[in-house]
Amino acid sequence: MATPRATQRAPASEKPQHNHIPSHSLSKSLNNGPSNLHSAPPRSSKERTSSSRRSVTPNSRTLSNNNNNDEDSGRVRVAVRIRPRNAEDLILDADFADFVELQPELKRLKLRKNNWSSESYRFDEVFTETASQRRVYEVVAKPVVESVLDGYNGTVMAYGQTGTGKTYTVGRLGKEDASERGIMVRALEDVIACTSLTSDSVEVSYVQLYMESIQDLFTPAKINIPIYEDSKTGEVSLPGATVVKVRDLDHFLELLQVGEANRHAANTKLNTESSRSHAILMVYVRRSIQENVNEITSQRQDTRTDLLGSSIPMVRKSKLLIVDLAGSERIDKSGSEGALLEEAKFINLSLTSLGKCINALAENSPHIPTRDSKLTRLLRDSFGGSARTSLIVTIGPSARHHAETTSTIMFGQRAMKIVNMVKLKEEYDYESLCRKLETQVDQLTAEIERQQKVQENDKNELEKQLRGCRNSYDKEKNNLVTQVEHLTAEIERQQKLRENDKYEYEKQCRECQDCYDEARKNLASRCELLEKENAQLDLEMKDFLSELNRQKDHNNLMHDKVSQLETSLKHSKQHQLENSTYQKVLADTTQMYEKKISELMKQLDIECARSESAEEHLDVMKKLVNDHEKTIKMYEKKTAELIRQLDIECARSESTGEQLNIMKKGMDDHQKSIKQYEVENSTYQKALADTTQLYEKKIAELNKKLEDEHACFEGAQEELDLTKKLLNDYQNSEQGQNEIDELRVKLPEMYQLHESTVNELQSLKSECKNLLEEKEKLSEEIQGARQRLLVEEKQRKALEYELVKLKKTAPENEDDFEDKKPYAKDYISKGSSGAVTPIGLHRSNPSRDMQSGQRATIAKICDEVGLPKILQLLTSEDPDVQIHAVKVVANLAAEDINQEKIVEEGGLDALLLLLRSSQNTTILRVASGAIANLAMNEMNQGLIMSRGGAQLLAKTAARTDDPQTLRMVAGALANLCGNEKLHVMLKEDGAIKALLEMVKCGNGDVIAQIARGLANFAKCESRGIFHGYKKGRSLLMDDGALQWLISNSNVNSASTRRHVELALCHLAQNEDNARDFITSGGAKELVRISVESSREDIRNLAKKTLKLSPKLQADVHA
Repeated sequence: MATPRATQRAPASEKPQHNHIPSHSLSKSLNNGPSNLHSAPPRSSKERTSSSRRSVTPNSRTLSNNNNNDEDSGRVRVAVRIRPRNAEDLILDADFADFVELQPELKRLKLRKNNWSSESYRFDEVFTETASQRRVYEVVAKPVVESVLDGYNGTVMAYGQTGTGKTYTVGRLGKEDASERGIMVRALEDVIACTSLTSDSVEVSYVQLYMESIQDLFTPAKINIPIYEDSKTGEVSLPGATVVKVRDLDHFLELLQVGEANRHAANTKLNTESSRSHAILMVYVRRSIQENVNEITSQRQDTRTDLLGSSIPMVRKSKLLIVDLAGSERIDKSGSEGALLEEAKFINLSLTSLGKCINALAENSPHIPTRDSKLTRLLRDSFGGSARTSLIVTIGPSARHHAETTSTIMFGQRAMKIVNMVKLKEEYDYESLCRKLETQVDQLTAEIERQQKVQENDKNELEKQLRGCRNSYDKEKNNLVTQVEHLTAEIERQQKLRENDKYEYEKQCRECQDCYDEARKNLASRCELLEKENAQLDLEMKDFLSELNRQKDHNNLMHDKVSQLETSLKHSKQHQLENSTYQKVLADTTQMYEKKISELMKQLDIECARSESAEEHLDVMKKLVNDHEKTIKMYEKKTAELIRQLDIECARSESTGEQLNIMKKGMDDHQKSIKQYEVENSTYQKALADTTQLYEKKIAELNKKLEDEHACFEGAQEELDLTKKLLNDYQNSEQGQNEIDELRVKLPEMYQLHESTVNELQSLKSECKNLLEEKEKLSEEIQGARQRLLVEEKQRKALEYELVKLKKTAPENEDDFEDKKPYAKDYISKGSSGAVTPIGLHRSNPSRDMQSGQRATIAKICDEVGLPKILQLLTSEDPDVQIHAVKVVANLAAEDINQEKIVEEGGLDALLLLLRSSQNTTILRVASGAIANLAMNEMNQGLIMSRGGAQLLAKTAARTDDPQTLRMVAGALANLCGNEKLHVMLKEDGAIKALLEMVKCGNGDVIAQIARGLANFAKCESRGIFHGYKKGRSLLMDDGALQWLISNSNVNSASTRRHVELALCHLAQNEDNARDFITSGGAKELVRISVESSREDIRNLAKKTLKLSPKLQADVHA
């Protein structure tokens, strides 16, 4: 649990972990260190003696793959163990179902929340109540012990509620039965078996953390031992604790027995031998290994000394922590008083600090609060550090400790998320190596002294030669300087000429580019004109084609008319043939009549009488002949007209043919014009291509000129390089070599001086930068404060708009705010017995979808407007504003996550003020519902009672007749009745009396809440009677609650009847109430409940109550 996280880089003194140390690292460290063989002066015997006493240097390595190939090898391993049931559990949990379900084959554990739902948790191992001590050790602690023997730090820790078997699991001695030994004894047994007494050592310290004071269990006089933290490595140690070297297992058992005798323990209601301190066993293991190091090589010119095959002893030091934490406990359950109470406070405080560190590590928080407690400081390396850690959490099977068991399980779940960076800690023992090297160093120092004398003689000779060379060097240097000056002047002149030429070329290029752009624009404009003309010609072509199509249609019509005329001509010819036949018949008839007339004329004299008739007949025939002649003339006229029309149509067809010929000629002319345009376009394109080729040729010529100038520049550059090369050659000549060597010797000193000045400059720059950043931060903070003030002013102005928005979005129905969640809070353990289940004040009208939508709307309003502004609206003078605001607060109070915020922002005080001052029925009803929602939390219950909430609720019930308001008030009081610490205050404030007086309204929902409150009250009293911290007659007897319960035990409502039956059963468990039961007939009612109740658990509870009460049995049998 070290503050540096597992993902951070290791300290500078620690090397990356590998399977072996490279052979060149040691030689490198010796060559670069203060004991450099080339420059170190001879040391005296005193210095050699002090150097031989140097302490070994630690060398840490990360965990290699030799031990564990798993990806999560550094993760904290967590196992869970359940304690078997004891006699008290068998008695008290007889009416409850098992709420812990183990699945060891799946490494999973289930906690039953109620009769229909449960939560599942997965661990690295799950031990049943029959698991042996040996198996627990092999699974939890043995891998850690093996890692400690390999050179890694390790921690084994037990965590859980008091009385769940932590000390049994960890610190059991097992004198009579070896199979009962705990983790401490078995771990030391394995460590001693795997170490050698000659080359290895095993040492132990045993301390306890009692009331934030570290005490030595081997030497009890040592108290308040300080904690020391290494500033370089971050390791935590206790230099004041007694360290004992362990000889064998019997010796360790004696030491452990002494330590256990000095440890603080006490008798509580939960455990007869409850540990009152955290015990920590520290085991220090030191093992020797061998590694070959072939290094330490020094060089100087032609002299070389090699030290090969040196064997350096390696030492692995590791530490094993076995921690037996004191159990977490609740004061009301453990019954701690006086000194035990103070001890419990310190225990819970240190465990809370440990939990905070575990939460921060599991959530990857940047800050780990390890300094909040000495326990977290001691366990700094165990969580988030470099140790391999195994945690065993112990739980109990009793449903009475559901909250403690759940907290322990969640602690283990969070610990599983922590990953440590396991490191191998090895140390070199340089003492033996130094003894071997000191003799060699003495020889080398003598050789160095001899060589120094030779070097001094050579140096004098070189100085003489150097003085002679300097004069010649200065002359040559002056000559070279003059040559370089002439060359630089020539280069500058050529550069100016090139710049001028470049300027001229650029000017010509710009002019060419301008000409090219103008030609391009002209061509583009000509192309646009041609395109427009082509488009116009296309339109004309389309018009001509449409006209041709129209003429074609007209010709088709004319052909149709001609065909019709031909058919009419054929008909006329047929009529002419018919007329000719009529004429022939007429001629024949006339001849026949003439013959008859002649005959009649001859017979006229004879037949005078017939002459008149013959004349008449003749007249008729003449008329017929005239008619036929008229028809023939008419047909002739028609044929003449048809012939005339045919001539006209022929003339028209000839004119249309001429028009067609004209259109064909126009099309031919149009095609010729198109071809002419195409020829012109081709000429334009050829001209454009010629111009582009011309410009490209000009650009190529310019590029060629530029390349020639560049070649000239490169020639000048080569000449300059040649002169520089000549200068370098002269500098590297044999005459100047000695001076260069001397300059090279001085160069490192100058470089070091330069580095120091650069570092100082950088530090000053960083300080200046920090000051500037602080100045900017202050200015930003001032600007931010100004902006916040402006934003607050805008928000104040927008408050009226937010109020309108609240009126629109808040539920209009006055009952929509209610019952988003059940008000009732059951503080009794859940099971199948007669425990009171939480009964809400649900209504069946709004559906779940509507409720979820309203919750989302309210949450959105809260996020946008802000809870403080909504609470400010509760004090508004406008009743509508108050109604909408209190509805929003009631909906928010229905969610557990919002209740703490509402109380912190003063929402509870505002709601109580509304109950005290408001006369509006809607406000009273909604405010009572909001207080009922807040009363589901135990901490809020105490705040409500301390601020006179029960009195206000009682007064509200007395001054209203609205059933819905009474239902809310009854629900709030029923939730308060579930807290046994508040019973006396509820009695004194008149809450019980007000609860019973609300029966007069006769509403079924109100009566159901009254029954639930009495059931909660009676259940808490029976629990107190059972545990022995409550005596005397029930507080409900004085207000007539028993008579009301007996009279309403047969109501129609199933939930009301169930709560009434439970209340009677719990009240009857108190022997001091037996007299009241006998006088009021309650014993007979219990008998009826044991037989006729619809629930089996209530029937069993009634039978059990009758069986345990001799007075009630006597009354029943009598």
